[in-house]
Amino acid sequence: MPRNRPGALRAARRVRHRPFRWDTPSPDRIHGLSARTSLAVHRFEALSNHYYVFPGVTDRALRRYREFLTPPGRRPRYPFLEDCGCRGCSLLDVRHARDVLGAVLRGLPRRPRAELGRLVAALDAVYLDRTLPDPFADVRREWRPDVWWYRRLEGCRYAATGVV
Repeated sequence: MPRNRPGALRAARRVRHRPFRWDTPSPDRIHGLSARTSLAVHRFEALSNHYYVFPGVTDRALRRYREFLTPPGRRPRYPFLEDCGCRGCSLLDVRHARDVLGAVLRGLPRRPRAELGRLVAALDAVYLDRTLPDPFADVRREWRPDVWWYRRLEGCRYAATGVV
């Protein structure tokens, strides 16, 4: 009678419990990132226990950040606070989208973090150019250097439409 190989016996005993299947197909590539970095972001989003980080949020946050900065011209832009606090609607506030990108950056491995960091840094430079500093930001909020995007003048969402 043939004998089982020891490796086959050990493999049969091993039970792997993973909360995420690595063989699931990855979503579409995130615009501006390599396929490897997009896969790392997808894996981090799937495994994250952060409330505002869920599958596909990095792509949505990057799109919102770009959308806020793309109108042509040199007129200043004013971010506004979104009324709804749910996970999907909160990305309408560009500052919250930048918060989500920061959370994703902190959780990524070194190389994907560097690539995404370069993309976000370029958008941050445009954000600094297109928004105005808030002179009373230190009075209203606790000053923290890691959330500098909140220390810019904010506007009213209804100011452009005339509804107040």
